[in-house]
Amino acid sequence: MSIPLVIDLDGTLIHSDLLLESSLSFLKRQPLRLLEPIRWLASGKSILKSRLAQSAPIDVSVLPYNKAVLELINREKAQGRKIVLATASHRSYAEEIASHLGIFDQVMATDEHVNLSAQRKRDALVREYGEGGFDYAGNSTDDLPVWKAARHAYLVNSNGRISREAKLHGNVADELKPDSRSLLRTWAKALRLHQWAKNALIFIPLLASHRLLEIDLLADGLVAFLLFGLCASSVYVLNDLLDLDDDRHHASKRKRPFASGALSIGSGLVAFPLLLATAFVGALLILPWKFALALGSYYLLTVAYSFWLKRMMSVDVIVLAMLYTSRIIAGTFAFGVRLTFWMLAFSMFIFLSLALVKRYAELRDARAKGKDSKTRGRGYFPDDLEMISSLGASSGYLSVMVLALYIQDGSTASMYHYPQLIWLACPLLLYWITRIWMLTHRGAMHEDPVVFAIKDRTSLLVGALFALTFWIAT
Repeated sequence: MSIPLVIDLDGTLIHSDLLLESSLSFLKRQPLRLLEPIRWLASGKSILKSRLAQSAPIDVSVLPYNKAVLELINREKAQGRKIVLATASHRSYAEEIASHLGIFDQVMATDEHVNLSAQRKRDALVREYGEGGFDYAGNSTDDLPVWKAARHAYLVNSNGRISREAKLHGNVADELKPDSRSLLRTWAKALRLHQWAKNALIFIPLLASHRLLEIDLLADGLVAFLLFGLCASSVYVLNDLLDLDDDRHHASKRKRPFASGALSIGSGLVAFPLLLATAFVGALLILPWKFALALGSYYLLTVAYSFWLKRMMSVDVIVLAMLYTSRIIAGTFAFGVRLTFWMLAFSMFIFLSLALVKRYAELRDARAKGKDSKTRGRGYFPDDLEMISSLGASSGYLSVMVLALYIQDGSTASMYHYPQLIWLACPLLLYWITRIWMLTHRGAMHEDPVVFAIKDRTSLLVGALFALTFWIAT
């Protein structure tokens, strides 16, 4: 009988950790039961894993499987070898994965009585196959005693220290290295640094008050921009961790660093509170306390959006508009300038329109694929497309009306030498909103409309003409 090949699951067969995934899934589904897993853990790790497996189902068909490990398994199986899945993850998950892949002859996993990790996994394999009676592929410190008892060791994505310790046993047959993609670039994608461009809205109150050239205020604005970016990135990371399953079912979002396994869930769980703490400590030490208050309100609203509000029809787009507007409000607090009715009204209407652009693009894509059920993680159906279009275009045009009324306001005339010239901004805005909606209707909007506008030459030209109009009027 040939020596069996035993495969570890977390970090080896998949670029993920099912304990962390199930914990996050449980938290997303039942956030009010946040402390319950701690009570389960007090009864033992096997109890924790069993309870989570019962409460937090995971779609194993979209997990980020390690292609190199699958190739190893298929190559060895073709030679008639027995393939065993031995994992510290719960048996229910392990058996689902084995059933989905159809390449395992046996499954050994954690149940309610035994947490099959480290020494316990080693002992179970030795009882089953004898010392040196199996080959083993793993990746972590917990696998060191198992490798020591194996005939041959396969190291998968192991860091330098683990690799060196494993090689001391002299039985390493192969080492499957992680891909060589840039870690900095991957983290930049996870933090969505390109989305920081939205934080330029913080400077709108400074522009509106005609004080952009005051160096001390400009310096405060740059600090506020950075701190808001750190806070927003913290939210992006948390949101991606909570949305792993939904993102993996999405054509483009499945490539995000955490969903694809390019970054570990553990690193995300460290990063998001660190980013958040840095943002708030900086805000409290450097800027007015009202800015920290605005930052806190933004964060709480985004957390509520991630857990509940994003799945509520119409509420989600209104909240997105509020999140954009909160950047402008934070700017007024950072600079100590007055928040005007016109600024708030214009912001809410135009950003509601852009939020609806985003939903329209998602629904159009779903309809094009022949789907008619509610979109995953949202409160809309593809049949809502026409209504979304009507509401979005109307909201965009209302922002133009607000701009026109602003021009007629008595206080506006006192701030500009030629206030009548601002009327030229109205047709520019009408053109831009109409163009955005026409492109979306044609299926040319593939990303966040604000990010699209920053990259789009026509939008940049219209924005420059818009700003020039106000500058000449001044």
